[in-house]
Amino acid sequence: MTRVLSTPPTIPPGSLADSPQPVVPASGGLLLRPWERADAPAFLSAYQDDEIKRWHTRRPSTEPQVLEWFDTYRQDWEREKGGHWAVTRDGGEVLGRIALRGLDFDDGIADVAYWVLPAARGAGAASRALTALTTWAMDEIGFHRLELDHSTRNPASCRVATKSGYLLEGTKRSAAVHDDGRHDMHLHARIRDI
Repeated sequence: MTRVLSTPPTIPPGSLADSPQPVVPASGGLLLRPWERADAPAFLSAYQDDEIKRWHTRRPSTEPQVLEWFDTYRQDWEREKGGHWAVTRDGGEVLGRIALRGLDFDDGIADVAYWVLPAARGAGAASRALTALTTWAMDEIGFHRLELDHSTRNPASCRVATKSGYLLEGTKRSAAVHDDGRHDMHLHARIRDI
């Protein structure tokens, strides 16, 4: 059944899939680039970190599984379902991950998710990556609203969100399952200046 809209979509279909996934520069010598096969060991080791494990219940356990995830990431781009980037130092060393998910082209809304490795924490890598991806998604693609959520027990992620201009809009009660049970989640959002 075809869905008929009374208004045109905020973002025309094909806005992502018609081009290769871009490399997005961020301040401080950071570069967001698509994941490469050679990144699999760094990606896998990230999910051995206690802080990343604490907030992510879906975790790869082998390098072949990581490569399957990377294939899914490429397919997400081609199907306009999402975009997944390695946060790197000048395109080389992997410092973290950032993604756009749940893309809604009709309303121009997407979700953002991120993590950084221990060596990159406290140096602003996450907020610089989030700011760069947000600018690209809103200015280049045309998203109107980007959302992110994090456990109310994760003050570091809250600082990244607010530093990057994502306003705290409220608390989603018992909205996510983590290893230690259900968590309330803070909802942050940033809206494009019109």
